[in-house]
Amino acid sequence: MNESIRTLHVDTETGWRGGEQQAMYLMQGLLERGHKVACACRPGSAMADRCRENGIEHREVDMRSEADVGAAAKLRGLVRELDAQIIHAHTAHAHALAAMAAVGVSGCKCVVSRRVDFALRRNPLSRLKYRAGVDRYIAISQAVRQVMIDGGVRPERISVVHSGIDLGRFDVTFNANLRHELGIPPEAVIVGNIAALVDHKGHTYLIDAVPDVLDRCPAARFVIAGDGELRAPLERQAAERGVAARVMFLGYREDVPSLLNMFDVFVMSSHLEGLCTSLLDAMAMELPIVAAAAGGIPEIIRDGVDGLLVDVKNPPALARAIVELIEDRNKASRLAEEGRRIVEREFSVDAMVEKTLSVYRELLQ
Repeated sequence: MNESIRTLHVDTETGWRGGEQQAMYLMQGLLERGHKVACACRPGSAMADRCRENGIEHREVDMRSEADVGAAAKLRGLVRELDAQIIHAHTAHAHALAAMAAVGVSGCKCVVSRRVDFALRRNPLSRLKYRAGVDRYIAISQAVRQVMIDGGVRPERISVVHSGIDLGRFDVTFNANLRHELGIPPEAVIVGNIAALVDHKGHTYLIDAVPDVLDRCPAARFVIAGDGELRAPLERQAAERGVAARVMFLGYREDVPSLLNMFDVFVMSSHLEGLCTSLLDAMAMELPIVAAAAGGIPEIIRDGVDGLLVDVKNPPALARAIVELIEDRNKASRLAEEGRRIVEREFSVDAMVEKTLSVYRELLQ
């Protein structure tokens, strides 16, 4: 089945995170392959803005909650208007809305992406969501798939499609003065992290590892890019541990390629993680990586092959691995080179789009 497929994508977030970027990559990839694409998103949302910028047909729908029956009715109207064959929900709150919208519409299949490895909730609405109305779930890792199976979703209803990154995003002119602009000494070794400052990203374990790293590598500086509800507590923790002068919180940044280009080692200390596209970005930039073996991360990082894995919630192990890559630059370079090869082969946007299309085609047979 190679003919054009008509798709409606649903995103309920107002901000812009990894899930929204993956949805945008998918919609752009589908358009490039000649398929029909439209997006339903919230008024004034980042997704609405990006759709306008990229010439993607979109409709702004006020989707107040996953139980918003009125919004589901509007989506059903869009499905019929567009004669959509696939309605694809890209966020947790879009899940129920998309499933309701597809009810009673002949020829329309409902697909839901799940990107987190949190356990499924046990409340009545969650039980209903995961037992009815969805034709196929797309999990971004085997770890997420297993969590869904453990939560009662039948295995045959779940396909795994790894997230992908746009390698061309890193074909840019980097800000060579960024280190100077941030006030980081030229002799400093920069250990970097890019992630939202939320609990499951495990920044508290990274900060607890800083003193041990500094004992062995006093030239190290830690740069954390990202914002979130835990910023103030994490800044207090750094002060309490006596390392505030060596840990820099940058907040949300748009210049991710330049940041990665400045880092010497990349660290991800999550204790829950669906897959982690920040790791893929770092691998694309040929950075040596230390990561906690949470969720889908071991599907990206093979310990000692393209990075170093440590146990979750283990600051001493995190510190030892960081020191190892700072001190053994030959090993760091070897791991980084293999990481780039893995990303090119298995985690590109093209691979993600093609595998998603295979799921669509299977449903429409």
